[in-house]
Amino acid sequence: MELIARDRCVVLDGATGTELIEVAGDRPEREEHLWGLSAILDTPDDVRAVHRRYAEAGCDIVSTDTWGLPTALRDGGPRIWGSSRPVHWMDVARAGVRLAREAIAGAGREGEMAVAFSLNGDLDVPDGKETIRLLARAFDTDPPDLILLETLSLVHESTYDTVALLRETGIPVWMSFRRCRRGVCGIYGEHWGGPEGDAFGRAARRFEQQGVGALLINCMPPDHVPGMVSWLRDFTDLPLGVYPNLGYLSAHGWRSETAIGGAEYAELALQWREEGAQIVGGCCGVGVEHVAAARAALADTKPGNAHPPVPGDLGEGEVGDRLRFRDNRGRGVFPLDVPDLVVDPDVARPNPGSFLLWRHLYREGLGSHQRCLDVGSGTGLLAVQLARNGATHVHAVDIQAAAVANTLTNAFRNGVADRVTATALDLYPWVPEERYDLIVASLDQKPADPVTQDTSHRQVDFWGRNLLDHLIGLLPEALDPDGVAYVVQLSIVGEQRTVQRLEHLGYTVRVVDYAVVPLDSVVEGSGGQIKHVESHSDAYGLTVGDQDLVVAYLLEITTAS
Repeated sequence: MELIARDRCVVLDGATGTELIEVAGDRPEREEHLWGLSAILDTPDDVRAVHRRYAEAGCDIVSTDTWGLPTALRDGGPRIWGSSRPVHWMDVARAGVRLAREAIAGAGREGEMAVAFSLNGDLDVPDGKETIRLLARAFDTDPPDLILLETLSLVHESTYDTVALLRETGIPVWMSFRRCRRGVCGIYGEHWGGPEGDAFGRAARRFEQQGVGALLINCMPPDHVPGMVSWLRDFTDLPLGVYPNLGYLSAHGWRSETAIGGAEYAELALQWREEGAQIVGGCCGVGVEHVAAARAALADTKPGNAHPPVPGDLGEGEVGDRLRFRDNRGRGVFPLDVPDLVVDPDVARPNPGSFLLWRHLYREGLGSHQRCLDVGSGTGLLAVQLARNGATHVHAVDIQAAAVANTLTNAFRNGVADRVTATALDLYPWVPEERYDLIVASLDQKPADPVTQDTSHRQVDFWGRNLLDHLIGLLPEALDPDGVAYVVQLSIVGEQRTVQRLEHLGYTVRVVDYAVVPLDSVVEGSGGQIKHVESHSDAYGLTVGDQDLVVAYLLEITTAS
């Protein structure tokens, strides 16, 4: 703290774990367990050598290789050491401090450097109180110079209790969080959790009131550091520090980011210093070369008060046009401009087939300057989109009066009521009175078992094709010779019959889009009848695991000539 009072930057060491891999040399078996505490027992000379290298590089503080101690105790304690002799975790803690002291002495810097006892956030658990009490006993004869409770993420109410207990040991306590301006941050720069506002800043102020000695951020990519120190300064007068990662953790161990060498890391350190950082070091992937370069660059500097822009900070500034999510027509699609719909009681909600057809209308801008017909309009999703695309007029038909009313309501909600009309009618006896440039339809296609069919004047829909076939039969009267129809067909009603009927009437068909959707999202019930239809036709469904699926095809139908 004396160095900070004199405006000198305190330099932490880099990552002990990742440097141990380098020290281990040709011993690949070391890589598997060097992240844990076992290195203190198995290869203490390696640990001591890493500490010494950082001491010789000019660090002011070296951290013990004990970060994983709370996790080890949570996961079962002594059995994880893998040692043939009985070892108590308190002895490992003492050994961690002793190795750091010996390394400092070996570098000829005894009395010039401090030892930080490293602990992770798993100390903040119900059993943590007893662990802290025993740690105090372990440090009776050779305590560290400070306790570094690091790589924390969330702040719980119990975190303040943990800090209070650590303070009772009489050893100074520093804290470090995986935090950037956008909240909790992972080693890849990923974020989770919603906006917190001032919550973490207020927590920092409370830690200061509890007597915490310094507050730092660590264990995240360096490009997430800018803006954090200056933001924290608005809440607390605590000394603030930075020690991020370089590289990433892979299935084969830690992989360093080779693009950032010592000179580049020194430049980053100067930027953090200009923002006000009083403590600078490194976490995983930051080696002796990086720390030595930062030490040299930071000499004779004073902390600044810069407020750098924060790249990608949510809620600040506007996203440039070139960065927006856009479709193939150059339109922004985040959020997606879906019509504003209400679904009245007894009116079917749009299903995946309807949205498949809607997406095509929206994506291609279909209907502009055309007279359109929406068959089986339901909520009016398709009719409204055609009108929004610039249709001259859209007429919607549905057998339900409630659906017709719902369609007109949604046309009004979307500002296109002047170009949408709707009529309740039964498709079977209907005779079209005019031809349309564009016809759209997403109709029920539900194979029905004649045994369970209710008594009705309608023909039993054994194959599930009745409405689809009837609509195809109406096309010569309803579709302009130069017009086009877009019709959704499910795979559970077969391809051959559709092609035959269209060719017989002088039409050609092609698939312009398709989607695999859950069967129950487009057809409720009829499972047994669907299987029966599949066994007697070219109809088919899909099964993946225990999920029944169906393919929804979007057909484009035009005159063959």
